[in-house]
Amino acid sequence: MNRKLLTNLAVAGVLVISSGIARAQGPHHGGPPGGPFGPMELLGFQGGHDGKVVKGAPFSATATSDTTHTLSDGTVIHRTAQINLSRDSQGRARHELTTSSLGPLANSGAPKTMVMISDPVAGVKYMLNTGEKVAYKVTKPSGAGAADAGAGADAFHQKMEAEMAAEEASGLLKKESLGTQVINGVSAEGTRITKTIPAGKIGNDRAMQVVSERWYSPDLQIVVKSTHSDPQTGTTTYQLMNIQKTEPAASLFAVPADYTVTAGHPGGHHRGGPGAAGIGANAPPPATE
Repeated sequence: MNRKLLTNLAVAGVLVISSGIARAQGPHHGGPPGGPFGPMELLGFQGGHDGKVVKGAPFSATATSDTTHTLSDGTVIHRTAQINLSRDSQGRARHELTTSSLGPLANSGAPKTMVMISDPVAGVKYMLNTGEKVAYKVTKPSGAGAADAGAGADAFHQKMEAEMAAEEASGLLKKESLGTQVINGVSAEGTRITKTIPAGKIGNDRAMQVVSERWYSPDLQIVVKSTHSDPQTGTTTYQLMNIQKTEPAASLFAVPADYTVTAGHPGGHHRGGPGAAGIGANAPPPATE
């Protein structure tokens, strides 16, 4: 498998994962936090839940995610990632992930950088392949397609919330308020969720607990700190640092002029060329609503 195909596969994986970014920036909805990459914050999954666009709360920050997992033979696996996050007053967002432990490129040596730009004003998202200088453009569905997608998301959240309510009623899930703290200069509200996995549920000979803590800023509508501890996957700690509540540079939300803009997901059928759709580093942001 050649390097370009490996790169496209990795970018495709991140694009699929990142498709939920715009929906997950509020308080956690449905199911215990976490997944194969630890907390959803790993790729900057904090901004406006259920497709909500967060306006009037610009910021930029650097987030770190550290996961440590100790195997039964004593082997310790440690994974790290850094995410540079930016959001402007119109709700445009940029997520720049640097990691050496994601996708087919995990064992290829040097850390890889992947960038996603979400522009709810123009109704588009871009995944930038920095190695190949290609921008994959995905347009937000409209009309019936958007309605179907919205209905599907609503149904999913309702199902997850119903499952959580049932687990809470049975005593398998417990929510606790941790009060309010100032974390890295930002006031945040804390919540702890403890989920019990009964003995025998997944072949376990005794009950297990998965514990998640999140500190959410109502002002910025983002999670500023979280921990996720799962006996199966280890402990992941996420923290937002260097938080600046100022308007980021407009160029962060534009595709660089020397990139080729391609319609569709990586690996699919594409069309486009350098400066396609008139988008480049010097192009002004799309008109505001």
